[in-house]
Amino acid sequence: MVLAGLIAALVVALLGALALGPYPLALADVGRALGRLFGVGDGAVTPGEIVLMRVRLPRVAADVLVGAALAGAGAAYQTLFRNPLVSPDILGVATGAGLGAVAGILLSLPVAGIQGLAFVGGLATVALVYLIAAALRGHDRTLVLVLGGVVVGALAGACISLVKILADPYDQLPAITFWLLGSLAGVKLADLAVAAPLVVAGLVPLVLYRWRIGVLSLGDDEARSLGVDVVRLRGGVIAAATLMTASVVAISGVIGWVGLMIPHIARMLVGPNFARLLPAAMVLGASFMLIVDTVARSIARVETPLGILTAVLGAPFFLWLLARGRKTWG
Repeated sequence: MVLAGLIAALVVALLGALALGPYPLALADVGRALGRLFGVGDGAVTPGEIVLMRVRLPRVAADVLVGAALAGAGAAYQTLFRNPLVSPDILGVATGAGLGAVAGILLSLPVAGIQGLAFVGGLATVALVYLIAAALRGHDRTLVLVLGGVVVGALAGACISLVKILADPYDQLPAITFWLLGSLAGVKLADLAVAAPLVVAGLVPLVLYRWRIGVLSLGDDEARSLGVDVVRLRGGVIAAATLMTASVVAISGVIGWVGLMIPHIARMLVGPNFARLLPAAMVLGASFMLIVDTVARSIARVETPLGILTAVLGAPFFLWLLARGRKTWG
């Protein structure tokens, strides 16, 4: 019942995102354009339909993909680490993707090259963290992963600062700053065609092993007693969630807080059962990104970066979580 309500809210947010913006569209224009997309309708194409098909529809689809992927990855990480204060950034994937992207901008690569380096950077950062955890055997593996993520993320952040110093202050530096703040202004259907299959590839293991992932929230010893291979499953969950995160960060830039806030809100609505939490978080994340992006391109003549808006919402939410502690976890 709750999931049905979330899906209904997603449909409303989707229609609102298609209609609202710097160039407002009537719902009739939206209906005609969507009908023409499915081969229904005739007559001359209106300017509103052109705006919707060429600009707004790819961006709205990107909102859904990015929001769902970040929230789904956040739900997986929080269940894996048994902590509602964990987000997809905990292992440094966003910072690593940012380093790859700014390196691409510094090298004056095309957009596809920048996105490719961002994707590789995100995966490489998490792989390095996992290698560090594997080398430090005998310690608490979860703690080593988190601390390794903090260290590697800090190192990648320092490298980003160095690249900013080396960048051309009139051309490259503004582009680097804007990318790091997150935006979907330049997304194209070709970008989604590359990112969406990677997100699906990361999502499939999370769906197939949803019961085992839920068992991990009970603790390693309990999971082993139920026949779960904890080490292998943890590695698979980290790989899948990282793939989802890196895929969307490569096309959107760094958009923080979504993977922290949305899974926790979904948990309050449907409970900690991962089989219910994952779809609820993804639907809620898609709706959230649709709303935030619509506000970002509507509140001012100059588009507001998404990272700013999500931080404005996320920082107070994080303090609220700290105040509540772990009273609602489990």
